[in-house]
Amino acid sequence: MRDVIETFSARGDLAHLALLLWALSASSLAWFALRELTAASRRFDAFVRELARFNDHFGAR
Repeated sequence: MRDVIETFSARGDLAHLALLLWALSASSLAWFALRELTAASRRFDAFVRELARFNDHFGAR
């Protein structure tokens, strides 16, 4: 990684390096948010299933 930074700084191409770092961080943040949203959806689905099971068990009374 250090070689890449030295290559970019030697050529005076720091704007491209900054853009690359921004794109990588934005992509990783989007991946993390999508992963958390998927986990929340699974937890909500499990909650709804348990609620339906509870209603089936106690709803007839």
